[in-house]
Amino acid sequence: MKIVAICGAGVGTSGILKVNAERVLKRLDIEAEVTASDIANLPVAAADAQVILTSPELVDKIGKTFADVVVVNNYFDLEELTEKLERALG
Repeated sequence: MKIVAICGAGVGTSGILKVNAERVLKRLDIEAEVTASDIANLPVAAADAQVILTSPELVDKIGKTFADVVVVNNYFDLEELTEKLERALG
């Protein structure tokens, strides 16, 4: 399974979201490859992804995808991330 965390530049917030998603997945005992990307490289980065993690501001810029788009409001809230990943992966 592949999960892509995206942000505007692909460095800061997507990196935070990637690390926290990995923590949540480990806690849930779910194996997945989690990568961070910027919005410009999303078509390549998420071509085979099952889930895209993003902020509310970038949802409209994602475009057509077969992945589940999961909007995360607080990248530091592991409970929010746990709930949303369980729903997307369950």
